[in-house]
Amino acid sequence: MSRASSSHQSRAQQSGDDIVIVDAVRSPVGRRSGDLSGIHPSDLLSDVLTSLMERTEVDPGSIGQVVGGCVSQAGEQTANIARNAWLGAGFPLSVASTTVDAQCGSSQQAITLAYGLVASGVVDSAIGCGVESMTRNPMGSSYKKGQRTATARYKEHYEYTTQFQGAELMAKKWSISRQECDAFGLRSQHNAARAWEEDRFATQIVHIDAPALDDEGKPTGEVRHVTRDGGMRPTTAEGLAGLKPVLEGGVHTAGASSQISDGAGAVMLMRSSRAAELGLAPLARIVDTCLVGSDPVLMLTGPIEATSYLLERNGMQMSDIDIVEINEAFASVVLAWQREMNPDPDGVNPNGGAIALGHPLGGTGSILLTKAVHELHRADRNIGLVTMCCGGGLGTGTIIERL
Repeated sequence: MSRASSSHQSRAQQSGDDIVIVDAVRSPVGRRSGDLSGIHPSDLLSDVLTSLMERTEVDPGSIGQVVGGCVSQAGEQTANIARNAWLGAGFPLSVASTTVDAQCGSSQQAITLAYGLVASGVVDSAIGCGVESMTRNPMGSSYKKGQRTATARYKEHYEYTTQFQGAELMAKKWSISRQECDAFGLRSQHNAARAWEEDRFATQIVHIDAPALDDEGKPTGEVRHVTRDGGMRPTTAEGLAGLKPVLEGGVHTAGASSQISDGAGAVMLMRSSRAAELGLAPLARIVDTCLVGSDPVLMLTGPIEATSYLLERNGMQMSDIDIVEINEAFASVVLAWQREMNPDPDGVNPNGGAIALGHPLGGTGSILLTKAVHELHRADRNIGLVTMCCGGGLGTGTIIERL
């Protein structure tokens, strides 16, 4: 097993004081207009943060900072939702919070920033988290209809593409077929179903009490006790083959693309010396983490660049990685990454990914890291990688080692 090289380690790590994951939790991922659609996203994140603090029994007032990720910072998700969620949980007002946007990688970047705060010595502990209610705050709700995100000046340098076009461009570049995408979508559903059948998520799921809504989206006065991911559905190869492509002539259908979802996750980070002082038994240490730029036209190749960067920087090979959680934004993202990185396929998203479970944008990074650290313990494996593609051409990456 390779260890992080000393050339880029923080002062804390150079002195042997690793940055560790004390605990990581996530909500179930709710499908669009599903069981979590009745809960305000701030309250959803509050419930996840409350569970994290209760499980660790750490004094909330001792947390240095909270960094949260959220993409559609409009409506209910404006005004620094990480701060509102922390205060909504009844935690001390002295603990500061920040909300960041790195598109789909927002909460993984939030964890990276929390890591940086601890590693640099600014704080001894921090929480990286994220939330997104795509039911209540749909994609595009953060800007008015007709507003441009890519100006003429941008287009002088890069062709403007959507994520759907980027996924198809990747499929074309790596010669990925419709049949391969369908097969990957089927695998995601089967792996997720097996994970729930075998109760693999038991150590990570926070049960959420969400107000029930009627068919018109109005509260009924009843409460739903949400304990299970809601995106899974019976899937067959024949059924997938009959779906229409998202883009005409494309290889991706709804069965090979991530689902619109609601969800949240949170990860507590701490200096290992501080964890020892508190008598805590951390789950893992962070070996290294990054956010890298990638081609904004292909847009979704970021996991390739992020993985390559981390492996090279830490003197590691892909064979050193036991478990990978790579976001299944589209099947071609994972399939292209696999062709470039040549991982052990059995270790890639072993419990299903966003195609089966859902992709609540700003919450997904923290959810994936939670899945990875708990799967390392469940499967008795050592090294995990979490990586995501992000809108605008970014890639996130984090390598963790089980403790």
